[in-house]
Amino acid sequence: MERNPLPRLDNNPHIRESLLPFCRLRDGEIWEDPEGKHRVGCLDAANPDNVSLLLHNFSAHLAINDPPYNLIAFEERSLIEYIGWCERWVRNTLAHLAQDASCYIWLGADQNNQFQPLPDFMIMMRNFQELKPRSFITLRNQRGYGTQQNWMAIRQELLYYTRGHPPFYVQYTEIPKILRGYYKEVNGALTENLQRSKALTIRPGNVWVDIQQIFYRLGENVSGCYAQKPLRAIGRIISASSDQDNVVLDFFAHAGTTLLACERLRRQCFTMDIDPVYCEITIRRLELFRRHGLLGWQNGDPFAGCIEDIRASSKESDLLTPNRQVSLFE
Repeated sequence: MERNPLPRLDNNPHIRESLLPFCRLRDGEIWEDPEGKHRVGCLDAANPDNVSLLLHNFSAHLAINDPPYNLIAFEERSLIEYIGWCERWVRNTLAHLAQDASCYIWLGADQNNQFQPLPDFMIMMRNFQELKPRSFITLRNQRGYGTQQNWMAIRQELLYYTRGHPPFYVQYTEIPKILRGYYKEVNGALTENLQRSKALTIRPGNVWVDIQQIFYRLGENVSGCYAQKPLRAIGRIISASSDQDNVVLDFFAHAGTTLLACERLRRQCFTMDIDPVYCEITIRRLELFRRHGLLGWQNGDPFAGCIEDIRASSKESDLLTPNRQVSLFE
């Protein structure tokens, strides 16, 4: 594949603005899946009316939210403003969860700033007594930020809450069980843990060491998206905490990973993003998968040639001929 990726859109405002004419959604609009499964809205997660517009009368059995971390990308707010904003979208999440539901939240911890916003966010979550904390999961990246002055930062934090008594289905990694021990008598015979195992591989604990983070050589890479999560991580959450045909809610679509994972695992996904560019990337990623079975663009361009037009437009502005109604995959 030709190497022609999008740059990071959070710090390339000119490229982002140039892509807007090619986006099907504007503020307040919703894309309805032609197959009747998913919905994508260009909406504000902190606005209860926007959330109601996306959900209608549906209740979600699982919410997976990956908000901007208020660290080095996107808009940076004061800590008080950020936590207040988080409290609003968490309240909107809870308003549309089923009585028995799971809620997963990715959130960063800046070790150069008192590990914020994670600690204040966790304290804020005490205001929602219906959501019970269940686990604090760490996704281990295989690569970190090199430093000779500190431990490498190679983790992403994931908080797991439940409402009521939702299902939880045990998952297994691809890591083989090799350690013997823990002898126990069963029906008069002394057995060790490998004999009593239900699988030949180990279960994931709350430190996930077996999932590769996104980088450009992976087939699921979506260039331009700074905070993309691995499909295997989102798929693990969906498989563990929902049933087929359940509704999964995601307020921060970004690279469309939750939507794509739901498509593969036969769930409905109702997702939104306040930025029409990320809404369009989310829709195009689903279209790409349905048409070609691809999970992303690797080194390619989610906007399928628009970048060339945009670059040329700096010399000849009339080259851009957007069409909001027709997918550029047509």
